[in-house]
Amino acid sequence: MKSKSAGKVKLTSFDDLFGTGEAAAGETVTSVPLSQLHTFKDHPFRVLDDEKMQETVESVKRYGVLMPGIVRLHPAGGYEVIAGHRRWRACELAGLTEMPVIIREMDDDTAVVLMVDTNIQREDILPSEKAKAYRMKYEAMKHQGSKGEKYTADAIGEAAGDSGRTVQRYIRLSELAEELLGYVDENKIPMVVGEKLSYLKTEEQAWVVDAIGNSGIFPSKAQAEQLKAGSEAGELTEGKVYAVLVRKEESVNVTISAKKIRNYFPVEYSKEQIEDVIYTLLEEWKQKEGGTTDAGTTV
Repeated sequence: MKSKSAGKVKLTSFDDLFGTGEAAAGETVTSVPLSQLHTFKDHPFRVLDDEKMQETVESVKRYGVLMPGIVRLHPAGGYEVIAGHRRWRACELAGLTEMPVIIREMDDDTAVVLMVDTNIQREDILPSEKAKAYRMKYEAMKHQGSKGEKYTADAIGEAAGDSGRTVQRYIRLSELAEELLGYVDENKIPMVVGEKLSYLKTEEQAWVVDAIGNSGIFPSKAQAEQLKAGSEAGELTEGKVYAVLVRKEESVNVTISAKKIRNYFPVEYSKEQIEDVIYTLLEEWKQKEGGTTDAGTTV
């Protein structure tokens, strides 16, 4: 069903569109070309061509877009989509050239809050999406003069059906490296572990990513706590990351004389430097020999 270009319909309230009960007197619905639409800056939510999208496409083909999107003027021309990215994509897939929208004036912070609120109730949201969305809304509300961290987190949670503490945990996840956040999305790293790893510095997180990639081992809660403690104490090194990650509860105890070990290192090397070299060499051996060669045949 194709909309008439620039066709306008008078709305009496927001209730007509979204069921919110908030008055929006004087607003109109306008059909705009899809080519004039721009994605919201740093939009955290996925728009997938999945089964649900196909259902939306079929609905659009049959009934048109029943719920207009919300946009604002874009600095480069055209319109920035605040609410309606999935509808926009459905219109493209349905072969339409226009989409009905409400054009609204609003500042950046107001736009962020609305963008998050109109997406956060979806059932298929990944932890990474929620983390970035909550972070964006938190910062927007702070700019608007919200009354402190706990109050802001509680307010965000109330709107989304989460506790303030849960909101804070998701916001912490936004500090994770993309690779680690991806592991949280894939349920390879639990959220509580991801939260603890988020306190590691950027370089330290990169060490964790490399260690996971090389060992295939994902940190447990206890290991994440160890890594966090080491980071906070300023003692975490790449070697210690490997040491924590590859350590197993049931292992063969091997004791090597410190005096013998010292013979292989310069006198000025500290205990930490020696440990780093040993763990690095062991990891290299494991990758080259340990995985394919029986230990008994390796010298």
